[in-house]
Formats: sequence, C-alpha cells, structure tokens
Amino acid sequence: MRRRAADFRRPVRRRFAYWIWLLLGAFSLAGLVLFFLQHHHRDYRVHSPFLERNAKVENSAKRLNFTEEILSATSFSRQLSEQMVLAKAYVIIAKEHNNLHLAWELSSKIRSCQLLLSKAAMTGEPVTMEEAGPVIKSLSSLIFKAQDVHYDIATTIVTMKSYIQALEERANKATIQSTVFAQVSAEALPKSLHCLNVKLMADWLKVTSRQKFSHESRISPQLTDNNLYHFCIFSDNVLATSVVVNSTVINANHPKRFVFHIVTDGINYGAMKAWFLSNDLKGATIEVQNIEEFYWLNESYAPMVRQLHNPESRAFYFGPYQGVNVEPKLQNPKFVSLLNHLRFYIPEIYPLLEKIVFLDDDVVVQKDLSPLFSLDLHGNVNGAVETCLEAFHRYYKYLNFSNSIISSKFDPQACGWAFGLNIFDLGAWRKANVTAKYHYWQEQNADGTLWKLGTLPPALLSFYGLTEPLDRRWHVLGLGYDLNIDSRLIESAAVIHFNGNMKPWLKLAIGRYKPLWHRYINQSHPHLQDCATG
Repeated sequence: MRRRAADFRRPVRRRFAYWIWLLLGAFSLAGLVLFFLQHHHRDYRVHSPFLERNAKVENSAKRLNFTEEILSATSFSRQLSEQMVLAKAYVIIAKEHNNLHLAWELSSKIRSCQLLLSKAAMTGEPVTMEEAGPVIKSLSSLIFKAQDVHYDIATTIVTMKSYIQALEERANKATIQSTVFAQVSAEALPKSLHCLNVKLMADWLKVTSRQKFSHESRISPQLTDNNLYHFCIFSDNVLATSVVVNSTVINANHPKRFVFHIVTDGINYGAMKAWFLSNDLKGATIEVQNIEEFYWLNESYAPMVRQLHNPESRAFYFGPYQGVNVEPKLQNPKFVSLLNHLRFYIPEIYPLLEKIVFLDDDVVVQKDLSPLFSLDLHGNVNGAVETCLEAFHRYYKYLNFSNSIISSKFDPQACGWAFGLNIFDLGAWRKANVTAKYHYWQEQNADGTLWKLGTLPPALLSFYGLTEPLDRRWHVLGLGYDLNIDSRLIESAAVIHFNGNMKPWLKLAIGRYKPLWHRYINQSHPHLQDCATG
C-alpha cells in the first residue's frame, strides 16, 4: 500500500513541478529585468572606485564569457542558477505557510549560490565541482524536503502570480525612475558650460565696440542673398551651436558662401554673439537673433504661445506630466520651448530666402552640405531622411489613430522622418501654407488627445505628403542612445545626430562617439581653457 501511495503521489509532484517551472520562467525574467534596471540607474551616479571595479570585470570577461557559462547545460554555474531560482520559489511558498525555518534554510543556501556565481563573474574563472558540489547537494535536499510538505498547488500558483505581478510593477517603476534620472542628467547644464556662458556674457557687456559691430552686421546683404547657402540653428547652448557651425565650415568646399542664421533666447543672446565675434569661421557669415525680439510671435498668432499662457493648457503641459507614471521625456521643458517650435516659423523669420537647411544643435557635420541646395525635391517642401526601417517610426507610433480626426486623414503605416537635418523649399512652404496647417493641428491638440508633447508629431501632420525622402547617408541618428551603430555608417554620414539623453557635452555621453564631437571644439579659446581648469 505504501508503494502504491507513493506511485500515486508522483504524478501530483510532476504536475506541481510543471506549474512551478512554468511560473518561474516569468518570475525569474522579471527579477532579472529589475536587477538590470536598478544597476543601470546606479551608473548615472558612478564614482571612480566603481569604475576601477568595472574595468576589472571587463578584463575578466576576456577570460570567461559568463553569459555563455551560465547558459551551458553542463556548467556548474547553470546548475547553481537553476537550483537557486527553484529555491527562491519555495522560500516564498514556505513563508506563505509560516514555515519560517525552512524559508531560512533555503535563503541561506541561495546566498551560497549567489556568492559562487558572483565570484565566477568577478574573477573570470568557472565554478568548480569542489565548490558547487556541496551547495547543490544540500540545496537539492532542501528542495525535496519542501516538495514533501505537499503545499496546495492552486494556492502556490496564486501566490506565484501575485509575486510576479508585484515584480513587474517594481520593474516598471524602476524603468521610469531610471529614465527620469537620465533626463535630469541630460538637462542639467555642466558647470564648465555655465562658466563659459558667464565669461562670454561679461565680454559682451564690457566691450561696446562688439555690440556696435554686431548691430551693423544685421544689415549685411549676404543674409538675404539666395545665391549663398543658408543654414538655421535654434539653440540656447553656445558650445553645441559652435560645434555645429565649426564642423560645417571645416568640411565645406566653399565656406565663404555659407550663411548661418542662429536664434537663441534673451539669456544666452550676449554669450552667443560674443562667441561668434571672437572665433574665426573661415569667412562664413553669422547672424545671431534674440527670439524675444520676434514680437509677431504672440498669443494672437501662435497657438503654442497662447496655450502656454492658458491655465487649462498649462495643466496639460505642466500638470499631469509631473507624475512618475508618465513618459519622463515629456517632462523635458524643451518639448514646450518656443525655441523648439520655432522651426515651424522659418518662412516668417527669413521672408526673403528661398531655400534653407535646418540643423539641430546636437549634430556634427562631416561632409560638404552645399549639394543639398541642388537636390530636386519634386515640388515638396521638406527634404528629410526617413526613419521607418524599423516599425517603431511609423505614424501610428506617434499619433492617436483612435481619434477619427487622425484616422480619417492619415495612413497609420506612413513612414516617419527625422528632424535634425532638413532642407526646406521656402517657396513651396509658403505656397502650401504649412505654418497654417501646423497652427490648425496645434489647436486641435490643445487637450493633448491627438499626440503627446514634442514637435515631430505636428510636423508629421503638417508636412504630410510634402516630404521628399533623402538618401540615408545624409543623416545618421542615434548617437545619443544607441551603442551599436555600424562604424561604416557613421563614417559615410554627412551629418551624425546625437539625439537622445547621452549628449556629447555631458559626462554620460557614449565614449565611443564622443571624439566625433570634441574634435570640432576650439580648444585654444582662453575661456574654454579657464573653465576646464576651474
């Protein structure tokens, strides 16, 4: 009778083990995601001792690929990992049934597994049989002991599901928190850049001759000469703007034919003027304007200005988006900055120009851009590089197609494109009245139901059917977040774009790409040397 009872219990145990392993897959995956995110978040606050330790780990990885080791069916690391995951499940179940002694024993053996695995990862040497044998044997014994307790399977499944759900919630919160800290780091002005701004502003205020010369340069005939190559940059970052201009003129075949129209805010206007008046740019013409002098950009004309002053719209822009449950980048003030939305008013700012190239302040130019002005846009307004090689960059990812205003007029599978390098035919722009279309869509989205914050969604709507695809080599994106861009693609690119949080002027920049930006900084400038030393 005993043998028959034992035989009867075996299928039950097998079903029990089956459900445990099924649930543990999701359980362990959520745990690993949480572990990664927590450690990823810490990287933003890393100090030199941790950097040294990370360097040791990198060196050890050359001797042992720990990922391959833990995936190998014959390795002791794999056995330890599997036993540890199963033991963790039984710890939870034991605690639920108030069997605290068993939970303590299992936890003790789990710590032994963790120590062995950590040692292997740090030293780069595999776990040996002598090290793993006793731990695996004792842990197996405890797991069999836990199985013999015959915990109720239905209760176990419910318990495991609740813990998996809790882990998923923690993982989501960790993701949001990690991105928030990354955004804060990306938006914080480094001390050296603040120092540079202060010194340049002091130069501007104390040298009246520069201000007089600057006023006279505003009436230069080159600013409206359509035989020249015109570029516009809207930015409050002096050093970033200088890199865009410097990299463009250095790689130009005829830099004297290049004209740069820069618009900044009142705070940085003096610093921006002082920088470009004190640097040699190979004969290129520079115009710096203050957005606060654009008196036509007011509430009666621009919906964005009106919405920023409207209490209900301000609740959309600054109220609901302060919580931790919203995409952190939407808390970025640049998404509601008038400088960011100024790209929709280019024909108004430069009424006498026919063509102009728009450049973001986080790009680096590597080739001569003058051929852009001879491209045939086939009657379109905007020449841009499309970004729909991956499904993410289709229209349905940016816009709310559950709203009939969007779904009735646009194709959800239409290809997205990038801001950062754009050639605009301003004659075609005026003819198509694109700015009025932008105003219409901005007003329709006053309550935020059509898209989230930003300038690309309204641009996709305003330039719909008016965008000419450019060769991908004109504009390569992702250097501010993607670690694995093909080097050949970067080398062949006319413009590389550091879009993302890891800007090249920040400490959290991706080291592989940072020299591509730094090579265009005028390191001999005395203020840069003083600020770097300070």
